[in-house]
Amino acid sequence: MPKSVNKVILVGNVGKDPEVRYSQNGAPVANFSLATNERFKDRNNEWQDRTEWHNIVAWQRLAEIVGEYVAKGSKVYVEGKLQTTSWEDRQSGERKYRTEIVARDLLLLGPRGNGGSDHQSPTQYENQDQSSHPGSGEIVDQDIPF
Repeated sequence: MPKSVNKVILVGNVGKDPEVRYSQNGAPVANFSLATNERFKDRNNEWQDRTEWHNIVAWQRLAEIVGEYVAKGSKVYVEGKLQTTSWEDRQSGERKYRTEIVARDLLLLGPRGNGGSDHQSPTQYENQDQSSHPGSGEIVDQDIPF
């Protein structure tokens, strides 16, 4: 069977402060939204800007780090996988869907917001529940292809 890949890489700005909660078994989970922007020329040769919003979820130690260091407006690199969940709406009985990015790695691209120094170099955090990634070192601006 051919290998399949489910990998998402995003660089954007956090839309609101992350919400950190705990699951029934006590595992920390953080949710936040991330905005990515693109600029393109339309049919009339005029520049258009488009913002896409992404729902991000982080688990375990990565969730705690997100809660401590990530805030609204933070510029972050997120690496993870797409995951879609579905449920039945209690009121309408309608089937609902939500697609989100389950974060495996997170890299702070700007200065630390909560109590950190004005540290300008990127800081990387990985979800420790994942197997090690070959070549996973600190990513610098020159490594990002855009």
